[in-house]
Amino acid sequence: MAENVPQENNTAEEGEAELRLTWQEQLGISWKTPIGLFGVGLTTVCFTLLILGLFGHMTGLIENHYAAIVTFLIFPAGMLFGLILIPVSFYVRRKRWFRNSLSKVFLVIDFSKKIHRRAVILFLVLSVINLTIFALVVYEAYHFTESDFFCGAVCHTVMDPEYTAYQRSPHAKVGCVQCHIGSGAEWYVKAKLSGLRQVKAVIDGSYSTPIPAPVEHLRPARDTCEACHWPEKFHGKRTKQFIAFSNDNQAEPSIQEVSLHIGGRNPFTDTFEGIHWHVSKDVKVEYQSLNSTRTAIGKIKVTKPNGITEEYEVPGGEGEAPAGDGVWRTMDCIDCHNRPTHVYENLAEKIDLGLFSKKINPELPGIREDSFTVLQTEYATREEAREQIVEDLVTLQAKRHGDDFAREHEAELIASGNYLLEAYLGNVWPAMKVTWGTYKGHNGHQDEADGYGCFRCHDDTHETKFGKTISQSCDLCHDEPQ
Repeated sequence: MAENVPQENNTAEEGEAELRLTWQEQLGISWKTPIGLFGVGLTTVCFTLLILGLFGHMTGLIENHYAAIVTFLIFPAGMLFGLILIPVSFYVRRKRWFRNSLSKVFLVIDFSKKIHRRAVILFLVLSVINLTIFALVVYEAYHFTESDFFCGAVCHTVMDPEYTAYQRSPHAKVGCVQCHIGSGAEWYVKAKLSGLRQVKAVIDGSYSTPIPAPVEHLRPARDTCEACHWPEKFHGKRTKQFIAFSNDNQAEPSIQEVSLHIGGRNPFTDTFEGIHWHVSKDVKVEYQSLNSTRTAIGKIKVTKPNGITEEYEVPGGEGEAPAGDGVWRTMDCIDCHNRPTHVYENLAEKIDLGLFSKKINPELPGIREDSFTVLQTEYATREEAREQIVEDLVTLQAKRHGDDFAREHEAELIASGNYLLEAYLGNVWPAMKVTWGTYKGHNGHQDEADGYGCFRCHDDTHETKFGKTISQSCDLCHDEPQ
């Protein structure tokens, strides 16, 4: 026991000496603990890499979008975490969680002492440098989180279908945030808060497959769509062409042309007419949606320029939702143009386009029917589809016409198969349960059997208590081209 006394005395003397240290000296000792050293090291490394990454992105030396994720999101987070660890290391020593804890010494700054003046000046200079760098990082991070790549490719598995459809859409040159967020701080904050929920869903795998449509809590179309499009503008008529083939006739298409009454405010009559009448500033159309896809419509209210409101419902009350159900909406652009950007292609139209453009050789008997068979095959993954689609088309044609026919027309079959593969990869994602017809459009009535399109309301069934119905007459929206 006597041998241990000097060691205990030495330890006590060291503790007393430490208690006599100044606040600055105590802090200097604290960061040399394992926690403090880790914080300093993490901060130094992340700060250095952040400066290099920021320089690379601002000068164009780094153009990789995934590198931007690391530079503007991961490095700043690591740096802040490291900075937090430094005072934490001091705090845990103050709390006597270590063998040699610190006494509580008040911070004293004496500007009459040269070392204190230098310390304060150094602190202010470093603070200005750090704040400047953080301002640049925040600015660049803001723009990065507003980029199309961030919206569409960061959560690759979830957003790949929507991002792919967006890139080939009429709005491919319009940024995602211009429609989903628009201008102003209010909706920016709402979008980022919603984004946190979506990030959580991606991390824990609780996201929906497929992504539900329509998107809830979307900013009103009048705040976004009408920043570029003006329903009041008179568009008159536009001719649209429909091309279709049949399995019995792959060479001669059936071509139908219709003249759509787009309408707007007619400058000659000063009246609002045509399809865009529904979103005239002088007319208010409201409807009661009975399901999440807005394909079942209950009551409909139409308020006209003279202030008179007409209310339509299905006779017998079938169109009225039970108490507590049904959502009332004021009609705007996306009630008809519900897929204005994320447009998925129609299976039959895609195959017929291939025949019309000769990318699918129409001279190969049965190729249209075999194309349907191939594209409707349920491949487990997109990788399996890449490996199988061309081969499956060749196999089907060989079964239909024999191996000699398949060998003789191998080049045409491979070219046709590649077109089908491209069509598949642009519209089908098994992991997200997205396939042909998952997302349908309301602009028109091609999918009327599933409740999509104009006939949701224009069904000759919704009527007022005076017997007036919403007409289903064709010439309301289109007629034969003149």
